Amino acid sequence: MTDVDGVQKEDRTPTFGAQAAYLREPAHYGHDTDDFSGWVSFAGIMMILLGAFQIVEGLVALFSPTYFLVGAEGLVLSLSFAGWGWVHLLLGILILAAGFAVLAGKPWGRFTGIVLAGLSALANLVFIAAYPMWSIIIIAVDVAVIYALATDRRGRQA
Repeated sequence: MTDVDGVQKEDRTPTFGAQAAYLREPAHYGHDTDDFSGWVSFAGIMMILLGAFQIVEGLVALFSPTYFLVGAEGLVLSLSFAGWGWVHLLLGILILAAGFAVLAGKPWGRFTGIVLAGLSALANLVFIAAYPMWSIIIIAVDVAVIYALATDRRGRQA
C-alpha cells in the first residue's frame, strides 16, 4: 500500500514529525544525472566563457595596444602586443570550440579542455604584467575548468 507521496508504507521509517524526513533515502532522478555530469556541464560553460574572454583580450591587444598597463618591453616575453593578440585570439577560438565539444559529450573534449586551459593559464601568467587583475581572473577560471574536467566522481557516494 502506498502513501500520498508514493512511498510504500512498509518502507517508511517508524518516526514522526521532521525526523522522518532525514531518515528517508534521497530521491533518484535517473541514471543520466549525477554529480559528474554537473561538473562537466560547468566546465563546458566556463570554457565557452573563457574562450570569449580570451578572444576579447586578443582583440584588445590587436586593436588597442595602449590599453594595457605596460609596454610590450615590460612583459615577461618581449613579444609585441599584436603577437600576443594573435596568441590570445587563437587560444580563445580553440577553447570556445572545445567548450562546445565538452557540452556535446565528445570524448576528446575533456582532454583537449584540460590542455587548452593549462596553456591559457600559462599564457596569462606570462601576460600578467600587462593587465594583472584580468590575468588573475582568467587563471582562476582556468584552474576551475581543469579541476572540473580532471575529476571523475561517477559511482561515488557523497
